[in-house]
Amino acid sequence: MFSDIGALELVALVVLAVLVFGPDKLPKVIQDVSRFIRKVRDFSDSAKEDIRSELGPEFKDFEFEDLNPKTFLRKQMEGNEDLRELKELRGTFDLKKEMNEVADAVHNRESAPATVNGSAAGTPDLLKKQDKQAKTDTVERPPYDSDAT
Repeated sequence: MFSDIGALELVALVVLAVLVFGPDKLPKVIQDVSRFIRKVRDFSDSAKEDIRSELGPEFKDFEFEDLNPKTFLRKQMEGNEDLRELKELRGTFDLKKEMNEVADAVHNRESAPATVNGSAAGTPDLLKKQDKQAKTDTVERPPYDSDAT
């Protein structure tokens, strides 16, 4: 429950509790808090047992932690044979190559199957695109409208 509290933080909490409640009332406050926590745990356990008894014997080994979506998916995927097949399929599929082929088809270019340093060899250089754009920007600049700014 308190696994993430360090020793210095625990000492600070004790000192703060002594300052707030005083040394005379502190033992009674600790007893009251521990009694409250015990009652909450007992209430929670009895509610879980009531739910299990209402669900019937087929849910005898039901755990409420299974309702967490991450835990549920982890348990479902552990022994699943289809998952192994998906991992094998993922290993044969190259998303970058497929996306480059689609982009080439859209722009009516020939696709380049060879790659250089992880990028397709037939893709245009980004610097060349910027240079072309800069040249066209100097030629076809829109008129300046001082009232619009």
